Amino acid sequence: MEAERVRAEQSKQAERKARVREDLKRRDERLKAEENQLKATDDRLRQREERTRAEPEQQRAKEGVLREREQGLDRSERRLERLADIQRQRIERVEAGRHIIEEPDKRIIVKDQGRTIIRHDETQRLRHVARELRTERRSDGIIVSFFARPNGTEIVSEVDDKGRLVRRYRRNRDGREIVLIDNRRWFRPDGPMSFVDAPVRLAPLTLHIPRERYIVEYSRASDGDLYDTLVAPPVEQLARGYSLEEIRFSQPLRERMRRVDLDDINFEFGSWEVTPDQMPRLERLASAIKRVLARQPNEVFLIEGHTDAVGSAEDNLTLSDRRAEAVATVLTQTFDVPPENLVTQGYGEQFPKINTQDPERANRRVALRRITPLLGRG
Repeated sequence: MEAERVRAEQSKQAERKARVREDLKRRDERLKAEENQLKATDDRLRQREERTRAEPEQQRAKEGVLREREQGLDRSERRLERLADIQRQRIERVEAGRHIIEEPDKRIIVKDQGRTIIRHDETQRLRHVARELRTERRSDGIIVSFFARPNGTEIVSEVDDKGRLVRRYRRNRDGREIVLIDNRRWFRPDGPMSFVDAPVRLAPLTLHIPRERYIVEYSRASDGDLYDTLVAPPVEQLARGYSLEEIRFSQPLRERMRRVDLDDINFEFGSWEVTPDQMPRLERLASAIKRVLARQPNEVFLIEGHTDAVGSAEDNLTLSDRRAEAVATVLTQTFDVPPENLVTQGYGEQFPKINTQDPERANRRVALRRITPLLGRG
């Protein structure tokens, strides 16, 4: 009997232990479930908190995008307003059968003999580096400007009463003169001088060098490529020297010199501004020019401005002319390229890089070539 009681007691204890283990197991499962619920609650709270923190950042990002869009629109409106202001101030007249459009900053658009060209006063850029300026008018009507530079040199510029460059030279501190441009041989003070000189007639160009060496893309060119392009002789021998006017307005003549296309410098529609982010890209070009000038200080470089085909011919001419001048100004003011060794000219939409009538950023560009071998001097 005693043995049976012991076994019964042991059985009850085993049952109690089993119930206790079961209770503990259920409690653990309950605690685990509660822990998971608490964790899920914490996750939801954390996600809500992150969303709460992110909402101002997202809102600020949205506001930033909107501000950038508004600023972009503002810049675009300002660009178009600057052009519209020029359009409003134009004065048109007919003179000796020529249609002449005067702009407020001494730019003149001339339609004559089936051609349209733009002229500007080259002395304006020289003012940027002048410490002193004095001007005198000679008895023959030539206006002579003397630009004194801080280094003691003096730039002398002679223009006629229409702003056309007759002669430009630099006088060093020792009195030695370096002639840069001399158009006196072609100047006719006592007779009519056409606004649009007859273009030079040349046979079609036959190119004997690879095209990538003839037209050098600035973004792909090495420093050596730039220098070699700027010191290269004409790709064809020329019979004589030419006036600056003939070079400006005769594409076949300009084509005899290799050129650098500044494909790194592009312009927004209706703009002639070289934006601050693009200015450093001109440093390599400035270095190449100064390297050439160190070898021969009387070298002359032509900077050409171009546009796409959108807009009127008059607007595109003035845009392209201002683009060329803007690049020349950056080269001088930022990288100390002597302004007297540069001339600029706009060609509007006449010579597109990509043949299209649509808006094309690649056509809103500037190119540069050395023209010294083309110039006749004296």
